[in-house]
Order: sequence, then C-alpha cells, then structure tokens
Amino acid sequence: MPGAADGPPVAESARRAVEAVWRIESARIVAALARYTGDFALAEDVAQEALAEALVAWSRDGAPASPVGWLLATARRRAVDSFRRRSALDERYAALAGPLADGEFSSGAATAPGRADDLPWDPDRVDDDVLALMFTACHPVLPPEARVALTLRVVAGLSSEEIARAFLVPTPTVQARITRAKKTIAAARVPFELPPPEERRERLGAVLSVLYVVFTEGSTATAGDDLLRPDLAYEAVRLARTLAALLPAEPEVHGQLALFELTAARFPARTGPDGEPVLLEDQDRRRWDRSAVRRGLAALGRAATLGRGLGPYGLQAAIAACHAAAPSVAETDWERVVLLYEALGRVAPSPVVELNRAVAVAMAGGPREALSLVDDLAVSGRLSGSHLLPTVRGELLTRLGRTVEARAELELAARLCRNAGERSVLLRKAAALE
Repeated sequence: MPGAADGPPVAESARRAVEAVWRIESARIVAALARYTGDFALAEDVAQEALAEALVAWSRDGAPASPVGWLLATARRRAVDSFRRRSALDERYAALAGPLADGEFSSGAATAPGRADDLPWDPDRVDDDVLALMFTACHPVLPPEARVALTLRVVAGLSSEEIARAFLVPTPTVQARITRAKKTIAAARVPFELPPPEERRERLGAVLSVLYVVFTEGSTATAGDDLLRPDLAYEAVRLARTLAALLPAEPEVHGQLALFELTAARFPARTGPDGEPVLLEDQDRRRWDRSAVRRGLAALGRAATLGRGLGPYGLQAAIAACHAAAPSVAETDWERVVLLYEALGRVAPSPVVELNRAVAVAMAGGPREALSLVDDLAVSGRLSGSHLLPTVRGELLTRLGRTVEARAELELAARLCRNAGERSVLLRKAAALE
C-alpha cells in the first residue's frame, strides 16, 4: 500500500497513462461509442466522463491490463445511466446493456475472465467507424470553424484548451463551438454512419478542407510568437495518413497527404536555434527530413496513378515536390512551378494562388512581369488587409532597385502581420534597405 508521500507521483503516472491512451485511441473510442449509442454527442460526453473517472480509479488502483477496454466499458455504463435518466429503457438500452459481459464491475474497471486483451468493438468495423467519425465531425451542416474544433476534439483527441491555444482564441469560444456543433448535429438528425458511396466524394471535400486548415495553421501560424505549431501540423499528418488508409482509391486524399509530408519535411530547417524563421533560400537542405520527402513522393505517385488527374491538393504537392527535388532555390525548376500554379489557378482559383504564381514568375523570368501581376491583384482588392501581398511586392521592388517603395511595402506588411517571427523578418528586411 503506497504511503501518502507516494500519492502525487501515482496520480501523475495515472494522468500520463490516461493522456497516452486518449491521444492514441480517442478516435476509435468515440467512434465505437457513437456506433453503440447511435448518438454522436452522447458518445463524446460519456468518453470524457470515462476519462475523468479513470484519473481517479487508476491513481487508486493502477492502470488496468486493458486501458481501452476499461474506458469503453466505463463509458458504455455511463451511457446506460444517461438513458436511464431519460427513462429510455427500450430497445436502445437493451442493445447497450446486452454486450456487457457477465461479471464486469459497475465501475467498468475490470473485464470478464479470459477477455483482458479483447477490444470491446468489432475489429472488422474499426476503420469504418473512424471514417464515419471524421465525416460526422466535418458534416456540411456545420460552419467551417465548428468542423475544425469538433474534428480536433473528437477525432484528434485534443482538449478545448489545446485547440484554443492552437488558434489563439479563448477556451470558452472553442467550448461553445463544440457544444453548438454537437447540438446542431443532433437537431439535424445526422446519422453516425459513412455517407453512401454516391455522396462520399462530395462530402469528402469538407473533411479534406478541415485537415488543410489544421495543417496550414500548424505549418505557418497566423499569429503568436512561434512560426510553427508542429504538434498541430503533425496531428493533421496523422489524420491524413489515416484517411489515406481508409480511402485508398481517392487521389485527392493521397495528394493532400503528399502535400503535408513534403511540407513537413522542411520543418527542421525552417527555424533557427532560437525559433527565428529561416527563409527558403537560407535553409540548410541537409536538415530536411528525407524520410518524409520519400513518403510524400510515394503518396504523390499514388495520386497520379489513380487515373483522374491531380486535383488542388495534388497540384500543390507537385509544387512542393519541385522544391524537394532541387538542391537550391536557384536550381529549382521554376518554369514547371509556374505551369503548376497556372493549373492550380484553373481548378482552384484564389488570390493566394495568383500571388504565389507571381512569385514563381519572378523566379523564372525576372521581377518586372511578376510586379505587373501583383499590381493587378492589388487593384482587385482581393487580398486587402493581408500581409502577403505587400510582402511579395516589397521583395519584387527590392529586386528592381526601387528601395524606397520596397521599404514602405515591407513596413506595411510588418504592420499587418500577426506572427511575431514573420514580422521580425519583414522589419529586418525593411531596415536593411535604409
């Protein structure tokens, strides 16, 4: 029996065990509970209740032999209690109670003899369950910000506090988004199931867009002191890998995975020892993660061989592959990058794509033509308020020797930029022109 002095270390050990199980298995746990209960919101709620109970019970009794089984059994019992409170002792209650093995304790802390290693879900349905969870969390009935919050909460297993830190919003805002999202799903009677095949590709776009938002925020934070948020980016990579395994015939799924892998490969070289940004031309390419490059190229090859042509994510991955293959910025195949941005502009037009094409044009043929493209974009007003346009315009003006104008553009970009690292780079460049 541990003494009182052993209490805090035991509690800390239990907390770490709970966090580890949740981070690895949260999607499967919530997905299995959603299938058992038929209620997406209830599944997430009882999973959280089981986690809270595990912190107490595992601190007292130690972690069980089957932590996932413990959490699922406990959560299922909490679901039964919920149905009891609703006076819903009907077929749904019977369906929930039936699978519980004889001899399990009411706390859920033990499994029946001979079942210690069994998972309380059908292993043949795990993949479909996780995929259904992703499609439910990204259902089109939800606004985009709610899809992001709900996906990170129930699929990635992040807490409201972690999501709030990642996107620099108050924790109550994230909690409100998640609560509203679950209520919206319930009110719309969204079933916990994979959409039928004829609808799957249409709704897949919502899933991909959420993962893209998460990865983009992780790879270049919109605000704050850090350029990168690696935990967020790598969570998106993990989910993209899961999606590619579950939907192996969808080229855009592999295209997005390729984009994530090839972009993340550059993370080790994108910041210096103190976290300061390192520009592409200054990066030590020997520090790029070559394993991630190989995985990205393999995923891009898979997307290309599926026979439908590259979509927006695949085209962006092809651009990233040009950078991955080049020994330096000067030796990059900028003509091919320009062509790829032109193709991307046709299938997914946006002012950011046009701006990036202008950068590639400058690298391939000089800054004068590129500046004309950027000026046209500025006149359109489609990037008004963004630091990206004055950043590029300042760089082009610098190359043309128009230093006074360039300095003004870079200083404007710094005022508009909310990321401290990027802002410091812009100010250094502006100061160097004095």
